[in-house]
Amino acid sequence: MPATAGASAARAREHLLDLLGPVVADAGYDLEDVTVSSAGRRSLVRVTVDADGGIDLDAVSLVSRLVSDALDADGNRPDSPPALAGAYVLEVSSPGVDRPLTEPRHWRRAVGRLVQVELGGRPVTGRVTGTDDAGVTLDLEGTPRHADWAEMGRGKVQVEFNRPGEGRAAGDGVDGED
Repeated sequence: MPATAGASAARAREHLLDLLGPVVADAGYDLEDVTVSSAGRRSLVRVTVDADGGIDLDAVSLVSRLVSDALDADGNRPDSPPALAGAYVLEVSSPGVDRPLTEPRHWRRAVGRLVQVELGGRPVTGRVTGTDDAGVTLDLEGTPRHADWAEMGRGKVQVEFNRPGEGRAAGDGVDGED
């Protein structure tokens, strides 16, 4: 991508973050990311939102309407970034499990999850047991370790099919077991 196209895309993204951040926050959610890409003659606008406790389909629907209204109103302004001029396709979703843990709110939402993170220049895997204003507490093979925000790299939730404390409930037998 030429430098001018890259700079234009960066300006459009910043404009959208500034425009949509308050709209999403007023609805009670966190704006995690906005991306804009070309989809033929249209722009594809992807908006990622989250909240403590997750986000359900009703919330995605509400945020979609609010974001669409804000984009439509903004598109009528002469100073609107070219990435949003004309038709667009809007996608609103929650972040997937592969989203990096970069903000304190991400770590707070990962309490109880197994994560991999770089600490002291080496990767470690542990379970998030708590967060506070200073950082995160991890259970590293039975040993608690508090890590300050400044010493941590980006974390990544590890996929677990049988998380501790999420066993089968009585009556959930397989093939008639119980």
